[in-house]
Amino acid sequence: MRQKGNFYIPLVGLLLAAFAFGALALAAAGAGSGGMAAGPRNDWRLGEGVTYENLTVFPVFARLGVDTSGFVTLDEALASGDAVVTERGSEIIRRSRDGRPIPIQQGASVNQLVLINRGAKPLVLLAGEVVSGGKQDRVIAKDRIVPPGAEPLPLDVFCVERGRWTGGSAQFLSSTVIVHPSVREKAVVEQKQDEVWAAVRSGTTARVSADAAPAALAGGVVAGVIASEAQSESYAKIYKGSRVGQSVEAFATEFERRFARIPREKGDQLIGVVVAYGGEVAWADVFASQAMFDRYWSKLLRSYVVEALARPQTKERASLDDAREFLEPLKGRENTESEPGVYRWRQVTEGRYAEIALDALPKGLTLHWVKILRTS
Repeated sequence: MRQKGNFYIPLVGLLLAAFAFGALALAAAGAGSGGMAAGPRNDWRLGEGVTYENLTVFPVFARLGVDTSGFVTLDEALASGDAVVTERGSEIIRRSRDGRPIPIQQGASVNQLVLINRGAKPLVLLAGEVVSGGKQDRVIAKDRIVPPGAEPLPLDVFCVERGRWTGGSAQFLSSTVIVHPSVREKAVVEQKQDEVWAAVRSGTTARVSADAAPAALAGGVVAGVIASEAQSESYAKIYKGSRVGQSVEAFATEFERRFARIPREKGDQLIGVVVAYGGEVAWADVFASQAMFDRYWSKLLRSYVVEALARPQTKERASLDDAREFLEPLKGRENTESEPGVYRWRQVTEGRYAEIALDALPKGLTLHWVKILRTS
């Protein structure tokens, strides 16, 4: 019996060690991928959807609090002067370590600007954010983080003002706008300038059935606005101008009123949303904290509203189960880009779906997660 017992104890120890090693390996794999490319965090909870007209938004809650106060948004940094965005052809001044001014000048480019973060915090850029000025308004092409004190950054962008290549201010200003999902998809996933312009002009790139009710913001309406108010095809002038902007604001105001009444459990943090148009769940934006979500919510909502107005009315409504299914992880091809010690960008595509995560390094904190049902 003693020999049998002595054998049994080491065997149990080996099994426990193997189990622990396997658990550590799984944890390391999750940490290496940021834990979110494989799917949403386990502590997310999806709330009942809020519906107005053809737009339904499901709140995403979490219990774990994350401090994101150490990051600054593009709107905040441009407003304070901590960030400078300019055309490559414009002369900008960068200070050397000993305080000497260093002028920087390059040839102008439609799809590239120059950004300097001269603030004290890392700067978060979200794909789809619009900057106004220069030779034409642009939209940020990808999520990324710009550390303080970094070299002037060649910033990838897409034009959202096709009819202008002159005038404007030397530096870009925040327009407090993020483009609506159809345009954002073309910039983020397709990454083709012609398709971005087409999406700006068409309102939506979603498939529309022949028997669907007319949209409030059909392509003909957009064309009329371009002809009368926005000849340069400026995104901000089209969708924030008097004709369309009033409809967007009225819709957004009513939706905000309803959304503010969503029920919460004790300790819930509202960190993101899943968005549906009619019966189709099409989009999700989720952040690391409620504080960060709150900083983007106003312009995100208005982007969802523009898309809703551009899509036809329908009696179908997406269910909570539909939204939960939308949050299921993708298992397709993954692409990654990174700057050591600063950020990692990850994209997974599978069929018509794309999932993108922005991780802050070195801790691997996922600041922003987005999922898209592509319209084409």
